[in-house]
Amino acid sequence: MKPPSPLDRALSDPGDPPMRPLPPAVTALLLRLQAPPRLAAHLRAVHDVAHELADWTRERCPGLPLDREAVLFGAATHDIGKTVHEAELSGPGSAHEEAGRGLLLAHGFPPDLARFAGTHASWARAEVTVEELLVSTADKVWKNKRVPDLEDRLVAHLAQANGSPRWEEFLALDDVLSRIGEQAARRLAFQASFPVRG
Repeated sequence: MKPPSPLDRALSDPGDPPMRPLPPAVTALLLRLQAPPRLAAHLRAVHDVAHELADWTRERCPGLPLDREAVLFGAATHDIGKTVHEAELSGPGSAHEEAGRGLLLAHGFPPDLARFAGTHASWARAEVTVEELLVSTADKVWKNKRVPDLEDRLVAHLAQANGSPRWEEFLALDDVLSRIGEQAARRLAFQASFPVRG
């Protein structure tokens, strides 16, 4: 029996902390594209954190309209353009954003899901949605990076939905992000255990 490839392992190893699998359609696409294993591991880490954030948001703000499945898909595919722009796996660059959106559209995914690949690094737009803010937040806090402007925008959505003071929502969000951030070193180690190419 052939041993699993690094990509297969990145998509299926339990991880530490244990990470949820990506949506089946995303796993199939990554396999079809022969995505870099490290990218698959990164997408799993961000997707897992997005699960926690989306579930927490639903519980905290039951009256907030939230497309949870869109958040999870967005987190699972936000960097998929790095299959095209592999240099951005280990260096700076934003060419992967529009490339990722285009790639998802070319593979038959609808624009409302493909958008996250293009918007995950641009949360300052006036029309940014709570789903986009959650994907962007997951993409930062998985490695314990905190971005005040991004978090302030998410706090504004929470406060408006709950009719509560911003400080109250800030404290609640800070608590959950701090808790998620405590596992960052282990998630980073999981990602680093897979080759950029392979």
